[in-house]
Amino acid sequence: MQNASEATAAAHRPSPHEVREIESGAHGDPFSLLGPHHLGGGMALRVFRPGAQSAAAIDAAGTVIAKLEPLGDQGFFSGALPQGTSEYRLRYTHDSVTWEEEDPYRFGWILSDLDAYLLAEGKHYKLYEKLGAHPRTMEGVEGVAFAVWAPNARRVSVVGNFNAWDGRRHVMRKRHETGMFELFVPGIGRGEVYKFEVVGPHGDVQPLKQDPVGLRQELAPSTASVVDGLVSHEWGDEAFRAKGQGWQDTSSPVTIYEVHLGSWRRGQDNAFLTYDEIAAELVPYVKEMGFTHVELLPVSEHPFYGSWGYQPIGLFAPTARHGDPAGFARLVDALHQADIGVILDWVPGHFPTDVHGLGRFDGTALYEHPDPRRGFHKDWNTLIYDYGRTEVRNFLVANGLYWLDRFHVDALRVDAVASMLYLDYSRNHGEWEPNIHGGRENLEAIAFLKETNERAGEYYPAASTHAEESTSFPNVSRPTYAGGLGFHFKWNMGWMHDTLHFMQEDPINRKYHLHHMTFGMVYAYSENFILPLSHDEVVYGKGSILGKMPGDWWQKFANLRAYYGFMWTHPGKKLLFMGGEFGQSAEWNHDQSLDWHLLDHAEHKGAQRLVRDLNTLYRGTPALHQLDCDPNGFEWVDTSDADQSILSFLRKDADGNPVLVVSNFTPNVHHGYRVGVPRGGFWREAMNTDADIYGGSNVGNMGGREAEETHANGRPYSLPLTIPPLATMVFVPEG
Repeated sequence: MQNASEATAAAHRPSPHEVREIESGAHGDPFSLLGPHHLGGGMALRVFRPGAQSAAAIDAAGTVIAKLEPLGDQGFFSGALPQGTSEYRLRYTHDSVTWEEEDPYRFGWILSDLDAYLLAEGKHYKLYEKLGAHPRTMEGVEGVAFAVWAPNARRVSVVGNFNAWDGRRHVMRKRHETGMFELFVPGIGRGEVYKFEVVGPHGDVQPLKQDPVGLRQELAPSTASVVDGLVSHEWGDEAFRAKGQGWQDTSSPVTIYEVHLGSWRRGQDNAFLTYDEIAAELVPYVKEMGFTHVELLPVSEHPFYGSWGYQPIGLFAPTARHGDPAGFARLVDALHQADIGVILDWVPGHFPTDVHGLGRFDGTALYEHPDPRRGFHKDWNTLIYDYGRTEVRNFLVANGLYWLDRFHVDALRVDAVASMLYLDYSRNHGEWEPNIHGGRENLEAIAFLKETNERAGEYYPAASTHAEESTSFPNVSRPTYAGGLGFHFKWNMGWMHDTLHFMQEDPINRKYHLHHMTFGMVYAYSENFILPLSHDEVVYGKGSILGKMPGDWWQKFANLRAYYGFMWTHPGKKLLFMGGEFGQSAEWNHDQSLDWHLLDHAEHKGAQRLVRDLNTLYRGTPALHQLDCDPNGFEWVDTSDADQSILSFLRKDADGNPVLVVSNFTPNVHHGYRVGVPRGGFWREAMNTDADIYGGSNVGNMGGREAEETHANGRPYSLPLTIPPLATMVFVPEG
């Protein structure tokens, strides 16, 4: 005779149709059927475990408290639990094998009501603490909490080795108010590989998807996400971070070494170095060279190494090519403890079409804009985020903040901003749709950029943001409250192109092109500029920076040194791509180390020493950096000597103290060349790029010149200078 509990369970035995849906993976709401359920006066328990021939519920002592009846032959079992049962385990058998498991469908919700509210509002700026995969303990049981956004999916399952990649085994609960799916999977932990199996709105099973908020990924070419949790590291950078907003202050010296971690150095047999191996070599090198920051090409996981990180799929995962996320945290910490800031290239402008990525994630255009006129980049064969979608914007803003939060990154350099700002970017007539006002600006992308910069300033006020923006879009580096985009700095692409164009000219023709070196001052203070000689200038057949210089071998290096001297004394912060500091002669090859062996040659060693000394001079001379972004810090002395291709200007600090810069862009030597200065006394030659220690001819001014009371260039004093060939000189008044 049945007791009440057994009768209740029998009365509410699932229908054959429901069983078939579970067995076939077609049931989209497993929590309504599986797990324990209060039914009338008793409790029913239903479980699905393919491969099991029998099933029973047991208590903590291992005593069977409920035998479950098989329904069908694929592992569906149903039975009655004793009234009031709150904890149990499951015991399965197959032939002579017996094993025990926890029931994932007996655990409660993962996302709180507050999480759901913030996610729906698009204001969950730490969503990486809840979405993705997080090891945790629920009801005393260790396991992993999974959560993912897929609002249009019929079903989402988490799959991995732990369930034989069977999407029927761990079907997730849908939170209809947010479009999130969640599930606690007991008995697994860190190191477990997983993906999501998604069934789209029309019942089509998508290719297995990486976790959009996966915090760690497998080493390419494998593509699964890896359970790791939020990075755990005991930081030792308190003193560095206590500097606060000094690192974003436009009056501070900023000289940036741009680095691609995969090719700065390589190990034996051309192997990638680990994050720790990189730290051991990169930190002392950057410190010795005098750079204030390193800027890392994107470290977010990217399946195609040849994209250099600019086609990322795992936005929240440091690339596994160099180790685990904790290793990347140690690298940042080591740089900070050496007083070196870390800028991270960040790519919120597009993402690749790899089937395991974000494209059509839930069977619909979810992360990408559904209209290909706004959702597809023809140039790069990539997809463009739908910036007008609340959840997508939240996802991207939170990702930017994640690097500032969990990895203590000091700045984000936002890639390809121009492609985000304009709807007609690289599109022909008829290939783009105007905004609601009839214009070409992408209003949603602009709002996203402003929000990112505002939230970064709100939560991490010491951090800065930099824009790679190649057009004349106004007020990129002005605050949002003043009508700007809110970046702290903007790359000066115009200056880079103009000056490189000039330097590639044969010196005999430079008198016709001197305006390329002076035009940048027309707009130099319209933004807070960084002068970049970046990786983009040494790829795709462009050759190296040294290779762009004309003349014989000696003249190439002399041109390079004169150019670097001009750059380091010109208004604006500095950025140099790795290898440029020692005059790498070959174009950058991401598949191998830089050509460090070149430092065995005096001319390359001299170039490296020059960059080190320029950094020292720039950092130690307030007139060369304090008013980089203020017109009071610059004054032309003479731009009229085009025939000799000689330029001279003054840089000033906040108290008006000047230094004089003179650049000669021809191989001619001049004696008694008079340059006007604002005061008398001795002007020390603080830098001469033609010095023999740099590989030059050592023509100079014997340490400096006494100013004479002879008018020149509209100034009461002047210096009768010896001008070396293809060189830049810096003079500092003493006293």
